[in-house]
Amino acid sequence: MPASTISTPARRQLLDFIDDPDHAYDQKPADIAPLQLEAAQELFAVRREQIPLLARRAEQAAIKEIGSFDDLVPLLFAHTVYKSYPQSFVDQGRWDRMLQWLQTLSVAKVTDVDVSDVKDVDDWLGALWAAGHAVLATSGSSGKCSFLNHTMGDRALKTEHFKYTVGWPQIRASADRELFWLGPAFGRNSAVESFLSNAENWGRPGHVHALESQPLLISDVSRMAALRKRMADGTATPSEIEAYEQQGARKASEAKADFERLIDLLLDHRHEPIYVTGMWSQHMLIIQRARARGIGDGEFHPKTVVGAGGGVKGISLPSDYKEQVARFYGEVIRPYSYGMTELALLMPRCEAERYHIPPGLIALPLDAPGERLLESTDGTNNVVEGRFGFVDLAYEGRWGGIITGDKVTMDLGGRCPCGRHGNTLFDNITRFAQIGQNDHIGCAGTIDAYIRGAVDA
Repeated sequence: MPASTISTPARRQLLDFIDDPDHAYDQKPADIAPLQLEAAQELFAVRREQIPLLARRAEQAAIKEIGSFDDLVPLLFAHTVYKSYPQSFVDQGRWDRMLQWLQTLSVAKVTDVDVSDVKDVDDWLGALWAAGHAVLATSGSSGKCSFLNHTMGDRALKTEHFKYTVGWPQIRASADRELFWLGPAFGRNSAVESFLSNAENWGRPGHVHALESQPLLISDVSRMAALRKRMADGTATPSEIEAYEQQGARKASEAKADFERLIDLLLDHRHEPIYVTGMWSQHMLIIQRARARGIGDGEFHPKTVVGAGGGVKGISLPSDYKEQVARFYGEVIRPYSYGMTELALLMPRCEAERYHIPPGLIALPLDAPGERLLESTDGTNNVVEGRFGFVDLAYEGRWGGIITGDKVTMDLGGRCPCGRHGNTLFDNITRFAQIGQNDHIGCAGTIDAYIRGAVDA
């Protein structure tokens, strides 16, 4: 398993738990906590020598070693740190300065990557990947993308983790299915990376189908996101809006025929176990196409795996769209997981609709500013609500400690209603701030100031 390439033994042991997911997701917190603290200390001792920002945070908090989970809180980076570069670097094509910024958050040296021929952000990402730095970009819904460095080993370990996590506790992955992904097959984006992992784990060679063969370009995504933001606040010009609408109509027309061909192929395979994942709106289009072909509800093989999510912003869907999709596919397998671009290790949802935390992920429920670890206040009420923080022990490319923008409810009682041991998250996760609003994380300002200083120097 790729985890075996990690030299620190406690980390390796925790990550190797996933080879037996039923055991991994049934761990008493009191049993696993000492090993997690040992692994956190191993990782901290190495990363503080490699990432000056982490060393600075430790110095400011007077933390020399990890003796408790509270010691990790001041060492977490705000999620916004991964888009803390000056926008002018991108606008002016200062790709060498972007490398300097990325270096402040990376383990390996990136400043020697050749960017002499880089013309846009996609070229910049391509140059990094060619040099062995698997940098992923977020979609940039605020108009500005985050960039997170991975090693190629991180990618392999993540795929291995997906193998044992996606589908748990209902089914184990096997690479023998017709697989349908209603998105692009290429791109430096976590959604595409997840597709590639699932294709390797579930797809039969030569039988993996994606909606688009053209790569997802980060420059296009961020440009469109910035324009949508300006449209929302009323600063977009009429000519910009017209061009945006024309481009959208043209792309929709070009994609329609390809989408219909893919749907028809998917429907032709409905009587065998397949793997299909896409957005809610796309599943509703599949239903429309099926109805036109005279296909009713519940005609899919019961071992079919169906993933759905997202894709509802700005789209008019019936209020019962989820119920319609459920009726259409019938008694199939529907895996749910909680994850994000910043995470390598997914948290799958059990029969009791709780998200379970893998041993290699140290989950840290925090107060709203992200400055204090929340704990159970008495022996009867073990449920806390706060900001989700974590240390993902899988990463070799960067420090895995993050304060997210997610508000979560976490049960610290150590036992899930499904009967398994472990702390769990409720399925009611929301954001602390909506798009366009500032998310007030206490450490964000000081971290950003340090990075600006390091880049300017």
